[in-house]
Amino acid sequence: MRRVLVGIKRVVDYNVRVRVKPDGSGVMLDGVKMGINPFDEIALEEALRIRDGGGADEVVVASIGAEDAQQQLRTALAMGADRAILVRSGSALEPLAVARLLLSIVQSQEVDLVLLGKQGIDDDHGQTGQLLAALWDRPQATFASRVLVQGNQLEVSREVDTGLEVIQVDLPAVVTVDLRLNEPRYVKLPDIMKAKRKPLQVVDADQLGVVTEPTLRIVATEPPKARTKGILVKDVDELVDVLRAKGLLS
Repeated sequence: MRRVLVGIKRVVDYNVRVRVKPDGSGVMLDGVKMGINPFDEIALEEALRIRDGGGADEVVVASIGAEDAQQQLRTALAMGADRAILVRSGSALEPLAVARLLLSIVQSQEVDLVLLGKQGIDDDHGQTGQLLAALWDRPQATFASRVLVQGNQLEVSREVDTGLEVIQVDLPAVVTVDLRLNEPRYVKLPDIMKAKRKPLQVVDADQLGVVTEPTLRIVATEPPKARTKGILVKDVDELVDVLRAKGLLS
């Protein structure tokens, strides 16, 4: 296998408490710590392990979004990726538009394997990998908890409701990864310094000839309702009376 492409997304850091804008038009991002989508970080770690084990020659990372996404791409380069591509877009894109842009990169870079996180922690769509596989007309394996390269095939273990499912797919293919696949490595200071010298290509989304017009419009964003304070009851009889008063028991 010659080249692995890993898609990464810039999201609010998973340790940060998300706050909704006062006007309900979206989530507050000003001054908020941003990072790589955790599922995408796991996908990158797996790609690096495949390359380091002799299963691939090169790992390329790609992100689609604002100029600020270069920071996350540099982090990916510090983890060990060989080079990076930023498809610059000034607006939020839906999964289908992202899949079309990734397809353009896949075709221009002659990619053998695409590794993506199973979903983004910001919108939780979980659609991009499946859409990319359909547009590319190549096999897909989703929610991977184990990936094994076997020549021109992959053996992928997936966690399903009834246990583990093991499938084989021919390369080229698209794989989306789950949390239990691996634990991403820590980035060290020398690697951060080396990453500054690695190539990072920036291309505008408009130059790729892809339709990115949204088909959905977000009407409003609301925070979850505050949880009501619980009450203490003395015994089971009082608990039953309270539940019956709330209409939860008949």
